[in-house]
Amino acid sequence: MCGICGCGEGHIHSHDEQHDHEHPHDHHHGHDHEHGHHHHHEHGPEHAHAPGLTQARMVQIEQDILAKNNRYADENRCYFADRGMLALNLVSSPGSGKTTLLTETITRLKGELDIAVIEGDQQTARDADRIRATGVPAVQINTGKGCHLDAHRVGHALESLKLPNHSLLFIENVGNLVCPSAFDLGEAHKVVILSVTEGEDKPIKYPDMFHAADLMILNKIDLLPYLDFDVEQCIRYAKQVNPRIKVLSLSAKTGEGMESWLKWLKAELELQRIEYA
Repeated sequence: MCGICGCGEGHIHSHDEQHDHEHPHDHHHGHDHEHGHHHHHEHGPEHAHAPGLTQARMVQIEQDILAKNNRYADENRCYFADRGMLALNLVSSPGSGKTTLLTETITRLKGELDIAVIEGDQQTARDADRIRATGVPAVQINTGKGCHLDAHRVGHALESLKLPNHSLLFIENVGNLVCPSAFDLGEAHKVVILSVTEGEDKPIKYPDMFHAADLMILNKIDLLPYLDFDVEQCIRYAKQVNPRIKVLSLSAKTGEGMESWLKWLKAELELQRIEYA
């Protein structure tokens, strides 16, 4: 697991492995690279055993990782801003209905907007295949043992997508309410999806994620009649952790509440277009 969040024993990110990459066009990660130039990046989802490292050294390593990630995130953010794009980082626990929400959203909006998806999973391309079946482009990023996406990998995915200006980009992060909270991908907003099957206390159990999010989607509300879930208490917990968080309740399965979500998306994309203009 991830040394940044403290899960897993004796592991840290080994983002010191070097890989060759070729950047064929204008989205660069690094310092003043020419087009087509081979260069090395220090990144990766792998984790290294670190016996004998002091706590201070581990903290320094983690700070270095985050600093490098933030530099790549800033490049991604400039990329989005220059093109008037809206990029959203979708985060949740596994099983929240994130991919179903995404496919239903795409189905309703693809005739109006240019949409693409960057899909993050530890293994398989099943979710990316579901996205592509809707007719929009999707790039799969498999993180292996990694428990979150990072800005560098997202930047490379952007190169293969070659999105038109004013696009809506969904970045579906690895299912995890801990590690992705610390990693900025350059997105406009983190959107945390919480299923009513998970328990209303998730926001106070995982406060960092809910504090980092601008919007909480309470999903699967069609199941409320069958569950002991206190919606108002859940929202109170979320507001306790993050007073500025917005909350939308919906069911991706039945469509209840979806219009509010689509309206929010269109309004946020319009803000990006205005900034671009």
